[in-house]
Amino acid sequence: MKTAATADIEAASHTKTLSIGRMLAFASADFFGGGAFNIVNFLYPVFLVMAVGLPPALAGVVMLVARIVDGVIDPPIGLLSDKMRARFGSRRKTLLVSAPLILLALFFMFYPYNDPNITIRFLLALFSYVFFVIAQSSVMIPYYSLGSEITDDYTQRSRLMTLRLAFSITASIVCVALPGLIVDSFDGNMGYIVMSLSFGTVFMVLIAITAIFSREGIPVPVEKPDSFKFKDFLLPLKLKIFRQYLYTFLCCQITMAVMSTLFFFYVDFYYCRDMTALGETNSVGLIGAALMFSMQIVALPIYLAISKRIGKMSVYIIGSVIWVVGALALFILPANSPAVILYLLAAVLGFGISGPGLIPHAIQGDVIDVGNLKFGIRAAGSFSGISNMVIQIGQAAGVSLVMIIIGAAGFVEQEIGPDALPVLEQAQSAQFAIMASMALAPLILMSFGIFVCTRYRLTKDKHAEVIAAIESGDERARAAALSGL
Repeated sequence: MKTAATADIEAASHTKTLSIGRMLAFASADFFGGGAFNIVNFLYPVFLVMAVGLPPALAGVVMLVARIVDGVIDPPIGLLSDKMRARFGSRRKTLLVSAPLILLALFFMFYPYNDPNITIRFLLALFSYVFFVIAQSSVMIPYYSLGSEITDDYTQRSRLMTLRLAFSITASIVCVALPGLIVDSFDGNMGYIVMSLSFGTVFMVLIAITAIFSREGIPVPVEKPDSFKFKDFLLPLKLKIFRQYLYTFLCCQITMAVMSTLFFFYVDFYYCRDMTALGETNSVGLIGAALMFSMQIVALPIYLAISKRIGKMSVYIIGSVIWVVGALALFILPANSPAVILYLLAAVLGFGISGPGLIPHAIQGDVIDVGNLKFGIRAAGSFSGISNMVIQIGQAAGVSLVMIIIGAAGFVEQEIGPDALPVLEQAQSAQFAIMASMALAPLILMSFGIFVCTRYRLTKDKHAEVIAAIESGDERARAAALSGL
C-alpha cells in the first residue's frame, strides 16, 4: 500500500526535460567526486609511504580503518537525509553545510606529519583520513540521492549522469596531473599543503553551486518524518535488483581503486625503473593517466549511443572486456619499453573503463524507482548510504590488500629524517607484485561484474512499467512490474 508521503510525491508533476543550466549545476559537484577519488587513490598512498614514511602495510591499515568508519556512518547519513525534510531540500541543505568541511579535511589529510615517532605519524594520518571520509560521505551520499530526484525519466537520467560523469572524468584528468605538478614545484613537502588548500577551495565552491542551484524535479514531502527504525537501514538490501546494482558498482570501483593506487608505483618502479634508479623524474605516468581519463570522456557519447540501441548492461559488458584485455597487456610489457606503448595502452584502458564506470550511475535512479514501488517510500538516501558503505569498505579492502601484498613482496618505504636517502629502486619481487595486482584485479572482478549483468532485468520497457505502476497505484500493475526484479 502507498503511504500518504508517497501519494504526495506521485501527485506532483515530474520533470521530463532538464535545462542545460540545471544539469550543469548538478554535475559540478562531481568535480569533487572524481577529483578527490583520484587525488586519494593516485597520490595518497604514495604520500603516506614516501612523505609520511609509513610502511605499505601501515598505510593500508590507515585506509582500511578509515573506510570502515566511513562505512559504519554511511547508512545513518543516508537515512537521516531521507527523514530530515526541508523546503530548501534536505539533500541540498546538507551539501551546503558540508562543503567547507572538505577544505579543512583535505588540509589535514595531506599535512606532511614528520614526528620522529612512527606511531604518532600513523595516528595523525589515521585521524586525518577519518575526518576526510566523514566529510566526503556528508557530501556524496546526499549528492547521489539528489541525482535520483531531479528526474524520473529513463533517458533524461542517462543524459544527466553522462554529463555528471564527464565532470567527474575531467576532474580526474586535472587531479591526476596538476596535484603532482604542484607538489613537485615546492621544496620538501610544502607542495602538499599548497595542493590541498587549492583543490579544497575549488571543491568547496563547486559543491556549494550544486547545493544552491540544483532544484529537485521529484518533490519530497515536508511533513514531520517517521521515527528512525533500525530495519530502515537494511531495507534496500531486500531488493534483488539493488543487490545486482551493488555488485556491478562494487566490482568496478574496487578495480579502479586498485589500479589507480598502483599506477604510479608501476610506472616509476617498473616501467621506467632505469630512469628512477638514476634519480631522474619523468612525466610518463602523468601523461599516461591523462590519456586514460581523456579517453573515458571520448568514449562517453559512444557508450551512450550503444546504451540506447542495445541496453545499459551491454555497455558495461563491452567496456569490461576491453578493460580486462588492456590490463592483461600491462603484465607482459617489458620494463623500459618506449613510452608511446604505455600511452596507447592507457588510451585503450580508458576507453574500456568508461563503460562500466558510467552504467552504475546511470541505473541508480532506476533501481530506486523499483524500491519506491516495492516499499511505498522513496528512500534515496538509504539506498545511497548502503551503496557508499559497501563501496568504501570494498575499495579500502582492495587497496589495503594490494598494499600489504607489495609490502610483503619487499617494497621499501621512504625513511623520515634529514639524513634519509631517497628510495630509487625496488626489489624485483615487489615489481612483480605490483604488475600482477594491476593485471589480475580487472580479470577477477570485472568477470564477476559481467556475470551479474547477464542476470539484470531492469530494461527501459520494464522501467516504464515500474513508473506506470507507481503512478496508477494499482496492485495488479505493481505485482506485474515487480515480477522478475
